[in-house]
Amino acid sequence: MSPTPNAVATAARQRSPLPRDFEVAIAPDRSRLAQVRCIAAAYLRYCSVPESLADDVVLVVSELVANAVEHGQGTVGLRLRHTLEEARVEVTDGSPAPARLRAASPEDEHGRGLLLVSVLASAWGVSDDGRTTWATFRVAAGRP
Repeated sequence: MSPTPNAVATAARQRSPLPRDFEVAIAPDRSRLAQVRCIAAAYLRYCSVPESLADDVVLVVSELVANAVEHGQGTVGLRLRHTLEEARVEVTDGSPAPARLRAASPEDEHGRGLLLVSVLASAWGVSDDGRTTWATFRVAAGRP
C-alpha cells in the first residue's frame, strides 16, 4: 500500500532541512578558537554551504569569538543559522560595551577583526544592548 499524497507532503515538511540553527557556549579562552573554527566549518559542511562562502563565515566566526574573548565578559555564545537566503553568525558575551570598528595603524598587531567582518559579510551589526555582534552572508539562490 503506497502512502497518500497528504502523508508524503507531511513527511516532507517534517524533514525540511531549513532553517538550521546551531548554538554553543564557549569558555572565554583564546585556546578555544581553533576548536570553534572546526565546529563552525563542520556545521557549514552539514548545511552544504559552498566552500568559498564557508571559508568567509568561519573567518568571521573566528574574529567575532576572538573579540568576545578579548573584550567581553563571561561565557561566549555562538549561534549559527542557515536558511535558503542567508547564513547568520551571532556572538554574545556579558559585556554591554558594543563592538566597534576602529582604524588600526600599520604597526598595530590587533584591531582589524571588524574590518575583515565588514568586508566579508553582507551586513553586520551589534544588538541594541551591545551584547551580541552579528554578521550575515547571502546564500546563492537555489542552494540549500
